[in-house]
Amino acid sequence: MLMSLALGLLLGALSALVMFPAAEHLRSLQDGERAQATLHTSGACMSGQCEVTFKAGGQTVVADLPVGSGGGRQSVGAPMTVRYQADDPQVVAREEDVGGGGAALLAWMSGGTAALFLVLSGAAAIYLARQRRTSLR
Repeated sequence: MLMSLALGLLLGALSALVMFPAAEHLRSLQDGERAQATLHTSGACMSGQCEVTFKAGGQTVVADLPVGSGGGRQSVGAPMTVRYQADDPQVVAREEDVGGGGAALLAWMSGGTAALFLVLSGAAAIYLARQRRTSLR
C-alpha cells in the first residue's frame, strides 16, 4: 500500500512539475523563428539531453533541446527544422515538437497512472481498515 502511494505521488509530481510545464514551453515556441539545424549531440531527447546546431543572426548557435523533445533515435548530423526565440536563440525546439504533443502525452499518461496508483492505495487502506474492524469484534 505504501509503495503504491509513493509511486502515485512520484508520478503525479513528474506530471505536474515536469511534463506539463515542458509541454507549455514547447507550445510557447510555435511562433518562434524558423531555422534549419543539425543534430549536434544525440541522446535521450525526451529528458533534454540532445543538442542542435543552427545559424541565427549570422552566428552559429549550439543549443540544448528542451525536456519533452523527440528525435532521440536520429543520429548525429541528422537535419531538422527548429523554432527559436528571436531574442534568445538558446531557447529552441524541434518544429515537430512545438505542439507539445510528446510531452503532453507523457504528462497525461503519468498523471493517469498516478491517479490509478492513488486509487489503489486508497482502496487498500479501506480494505485494511475493514479487516481490522472485523478482527476486533
